[in-house]
Amino acid sequence: MLIMQIENLKKSYGERQLFDAVSFSIHEGEKIGLIGVNGTGKTSLLNALSNVEPADSGNITLPRGMKVSYLSQNPEFKADQTVLEAIFEGSSPLLTLIRDYEAALEHLEKDPENEKLQKQALGLQNRMDLEGAWEIESQIKTILTQLNIHDFDKTMGELSGGQKKRIALAEALISDSQLLILDEPTNHMDSQTVEWLEGALRQRKGALLMVTHDRYFLDRVVNKTIELDQGKLYSYTGNYAWFVEQKALRQELDSATARKRQNLFKSELEWIRAGAQARSTKQKARIDRFEILKDQLAGQGQLDKMDISVAHSRLGSKIIEMENVSKSFGTQLIVKDFTYTMVKSDRIGIVGPSGIGKTTLLKLIIGELEPDQGKIDRGITVNVGYFSQDSAHLPEDKRAIDWIRDTAEFVTTGDGIKISASQMMERFLFDSHMQYTYIGRLSGGEQRRLYLLQVLMASPNVLILDEPTNDLDIDTLKVLENYLDDFQGAVIVISHDRYFLDRTCERIWSFNGGGEIANHTGNYSEYLEHIKIPVYSDDDLGRTLNHQGKRPTANSKGSESNKNEQDNSGRDASEESRQKLTFKEQHELKTIDGEVASLEEKLIQLEIEMEKSATDFTLLSELSQKKEAVEELLLEKMERQEYLHRFDA
Repeated sequence: MLIMQIENLKKSYGERQLFDAVSFSIHEGEKIGLIGVNGTGKTSLLNALSNVEPADSGNITLPRGMKVSYLSQNPEFKADQTVLEAIFEGSSPLLTLIRDYEAALEHLEKDPENEKLQKQALGLQNRMDLEGAWEIESQIKTILTQLNIHDFDKTMGELSGGQKKRIALAEALISDSQLLILDEPTNHMDSQTVEWLEGALRQRKGALLMVTHDRYFLDRVVNKTIELDQGKLYSYTGNYAWFVEQKALRQELDSATARKRQNLFKSELEWIRAGAQARSTKQKARIDRFEILKDQLAGQGQLDKMDISVAHSRLGSKIIEMENVSKSFGTQLIVKDFTYTMVKSDRIGIVGPSGIGKTTLLKLIIGELEPDQGKIDRGITVNVGYFSQDSAHLPEDKRAIDWIRDTAEFVTTGDGIKISASQMMERFLFDSHMQYTYIGRLSGGEQRRLYLLQVLMASPNVLILDEPTNDLDIDTLKVLENYLDDFQGAVIVISHDRYFLDRTCERIWSFNGGGEIANHTGNYSEYLEHIKIPVYSDDDLGRTLNHQGKRPTANSKGSESNKNEQDNSGRDASEESRQKLTFKEQHELKTIDGEVASLEEKLIQLEIEMEKSATDFTLLSELSQKKEAVEELLLEKMERQEYLHRFDA
């Protein structure tokens, strides 16, 4: 059953085009993951589909009776509402009934002898019985408890941003909508809560569309993946592991096409440099094609070339030593008698429920807080880079490049090259326009990426990362993971992202309550196995995340092609020494120009078809293979054409 049809959506902010002619459909039972680099327009697309902020043009068709629920990145509530009041604010008849009943009980509690209120509450209670609303109320409170919301009478003004996000998620989960749209639902959640949410979404009926950076979460929940890349939407039927395979295949096809363009470009460049005169229509067509190729090469994807390469300062043998460290806030014991001596090779992940004190431990380590008991010694060479989970301190009224220059005008990269702050920003995908954009106008993910750059530009030798995966896109996380592989200092990270912990950490500190911190050797999955908490295996995933799909290649054909090239090379050398065309070659000369022109026309037609089929991966793959074959043949014909014309002159 069709739930939503999206046709030719376009959205721009000023001169910046987010997406162009985006079309796809959402059907019952589809659980769709939306992937893309920060700033490409994922949230803007969700806002358009949820009617929060309309697109510039295009059509969104929602069949009659279909309802959509939307969880935004930063949900807003009235400050004086209680948790239950916020949840029951929905417009469905059952939620209205529950809200009226809860309000009647509250009034009756204040005036228990009021007969009118007693009668009203009794009537609402009878309606609750008749309409089965008790089950819904119980379900709501169960969901809130699972999301670590226990005090239902607290007002929204008393809660943190993460708690508000979880309450908004509970509101979305209990809705009777046919389509649930979630923007970063796993942010501000601990790992066990994320696993509970996985199960809830898998069991929930209806369709799902969500943006998340949590790769395990995507792999276990979604059955369709769509990628927003440079304004275009690519669709893959399958989970995240399948997406990884299919994108690898698409990139392999793209790189093959790029190599052919490079070869054509080199051939055309030689011809142009030889001083070709545009004496004929065919020669003019070749000059035009040279310009097209040059433009295509110049425009090839810069988006996937983010590079984190920053030198770090020297780190001595003494790093950070903690001895019998304890810390309390009031009667709550956060850290109790914790002792640890850090070494340069440490890769430590910190886990535990939200609000248990993980960030407090980091602040003790960096010296922002002092312990109540015990001591913390830091080596004189230690230069800590602290990436906090809050980017609110970024000056919104300052241009991005000015803020980065406050840290350093120049930076030395990991390979010893000194580059400017502007060049470093380009490596972090901030082009010249974005560099001079005010920070407040950047997306949340772009601000996090800018903040990460600022931390790394200070050349730290100890990295302390508090929820680095919040609001960073998957591509940026993969680059950060690779950077940490080569980082020559200690790393401590708090994260709820199980994939990131498995990928980067070799030791786990787990908060067990009462200030106790357990020290486990191994990554997060090994920690879960040690404490006997069930964890999904690779068999459950269907495909491992690190599997790279490869397009089949015909080695025998490639060998034959290489042999032909060698044979042709040898033949060309002998013929060149003759300085004369044979009768057969003279006949070939008469037809070669037409064959080249025909192949060029065919190539243009294939490029047009590929552009029209950008969202149909199967057809795009077929067209790419055809295009590759035509380019190979065209290259051979053009080389042959130059040879024949050279000896005919």
